[in-house]
Amino acid sequence: MSFANFMGKSIGFAGYVLQYACVTHCAFEYIGDFVMCSGPSMEPTLQTNNILFTEHITPRLQRLQRGDIIIAKCPSNPNQNICKRITGLPGDKMRGQLLRSQIVPRGHVWLEGDNSSNSSDSRVYGPVPQGLIRSRVVCRVWPLDKLSSLSKY
Repeated sequence: MSFANFMGKSIGFAGYVLQYACVTHCAFEYIGDFVMCSGPSMEPTLQTNNILFTEHITPRLQRLQRGDIIIAKCPSNPNQNICKRITGLPGDKMRGQLLRSQIVPRGHVWLEGDNSSNSSDSRVYGPVPQGLIRSRVVCRVWPLDKLSSLSKY
């Protein structure tokens, strides 16, 4: 095999690898990806080290519904992601800390963890801008014995 032939095949192979890497990146960025849970705020629904499949299309189309479990940037710490359930939509009257109630403004949602006694959520930091929502949880894929849909539709 000549050097030119070897280089041609190597460049062709590198091109295929680059194409697959771009397709994979786009799929994980715009269609869906996998997320590992940590923390007690969604117990008993989700436990630490559960792996979830999430989709990015519903939040981008602003078609989220009450009851959806979502992954979002934490409003009080943007370096952290949170996993919570949507319990309030724009216009809903929700009860925050110290029994103070407030209306969820347009473009926001109210998020709460299923483990209300051990969850820092909208009851603490208020309504969350929909722009912070990254994805909607579709199903739990790990552990395999707890494989289940977490989507309403």
